[in-house]
Amino acid sequence: MIPIRCYTCGRVIIHYYDEFQRRVRNGEDPGKVLDDLKIDRYCCRRTLLATVDTTKDIIKFSKHVYRW
Repeated sequence: MIPIRCYTCGRVIIHYYDEFQRRVRNGEDPGKVLDDLKIDRYCCRRTLLATVDTTKDIIKFSKHVYRW
Protein backbone atom coordinates (compact mmCIF):
# COMPACT_ATOMS: atom_id res chain seq x y z
CA MET A 1 0.00 0.00 0.00
CA ILE A 2 1.13 3.53 -0.65
CA PRO A 3 1.74 5.47 2.57
CA ILE A 4 -0.02 8.79 3.00
CA ARG A 5 2.31 9.93 5.76
CA CYS A 6 5.82 9.06 6.83
CA TYR A 7 5.62 6.30 9.43
CA THR A 8 8.15 7.99 11.72
CA CYS A 9 7.63 11.76 11.60
CA GLY A 10 4.09 11.99 10.18
CA ARG A 11 4.94 14.29 7.27
CA VAL A 12 2.53 13.99 4.33
CA ILE A 13 4.43 12.33 1.47
CA ILE A 14 1.69 10.93 -0.77
CA HIS A 15 1.92 13.83 -3.22
CA TYR A 16 5.58 12.98 -3.92
CA TYR A 17 4.97 9.31 -4.63
CA ASP A 18 3.77 9.46 -8.26
CA GLU A 19 6.52 11.86 -9.33
CA PHE A 20 9.15 9.76 -7.54
CA GLN A 21 7.97 6.50 -9.12
CA ARG A 22 7.71 7.99 -12.60
CA ARG A 23 11.21 9.42 -12.52
CA VAL A 24 12.79 6.28 -11.07
CA ARG A 25 11.09 4.12 -13.73
CA ASN A 26 12.58 6.43 -16.36
CA GLY A 27 16.05 5.55 -15.09
CA GLU A 28 16.94 8.43 -12.77
CA ASP A 29 18.90 7.82 -9.58
CA PRO A 30 16.46 7.55 -6.61
CA GLY A 31 18.70 9.61 -4.33
CA LYS A 32 18.91 12.42 -6.87
CA VAL A 33 15.13 12.37 -7.37
CA LEU A 34 14.56 12.64 -3.62
CA ASP A 35 17.02 15.55 -3.48
CA ASP A 36 15.19 17.30 -6.33
CA LEU A 37 11.85 16.81 -4.57
CA LYS A 38 13.38 18.42 -1.43
CA ILE A 39 12.85 15.33 0.72
CA ASP A 40 15.75 15.58 3.12
CA ARG A 41 14.55 13.73 6.23
CA TYR A 42 16.00 10.26 6.20
CA CYS A 43 12.80 8.73 7.59
CA CYS A 44 10.72 10.14 4.69
CA ARG A 45 13.36 9.05 2.18
CA ARG A 46 13.31 5.54 3.63
CA THR A 47 9.53 5.39 3.45
CA LEU A 48 9.44 6.35 -0.23
CA LEU A 49 12.34 4.08 -1.17
CA ALA A 50 10.93 1.04 0.64
CA THR A 51 7.31 1.34 -0.52
CA VAL A 52 6.04 -1.48 -2.69
CA ASP A 53 2.72 -0.82 -4.38
CA THR A 54 0.63 -3.94 -3.81
CA THR A 55 -2.71 -2.49 -4.89
CA LYS A 56 -2.81 -4.35 -8.20
CA ASP A 57 -2.01 -7.62 -6.44
CA ILE A 58 -4.72 -7.15 -3.83
CA ILE A 59 -7.41 -5.91 -6.22
CA LYS A 60 -7.36 -9.25 -8.08
CA PHE A 61 -9.09 -10.86 -5.12
CA SER A 62 -11.95 -8.36 -4.90
CA LYS A 63 -15.18 -9.49 -6.57
CA HIS A 64 -16.45 -5.93 -6.84
CA VAL A 65 -13.49 -4.38 -8.65
CA TYR A 66 -11.74 -7.15 -10.56
CA ARG A 67 -13.98 -8.16 -13.47
CA TRP A 68 -11.61 -9.51 -16.12
